[in-house]
Amino acid sequence: MKSNFAATRELLECAHYQLSGSDKTSQRIREALHLLIDAVTTAEHSESKGNVLDFPQRVHHR
Repeated sequence: MKSNFAATRELLECAHYQLSGSDKTSQRIREALHLLIDAVTTAEHSESKGNVLDFPQRVHHR
């Protein structure tokens, strides 16, 4: 089964948003979630290898 990084990132972002308190615990959890969001985003973008098309070189006409 393949991981759904986009859905995981969305859930982590929702959790981050819900922790709106200014207390130390909320701040630390938001920092930890931010690290997780960064890791998931990196994984999400490194996994999606698109096909790269070669374009023909430009022909110079005189």
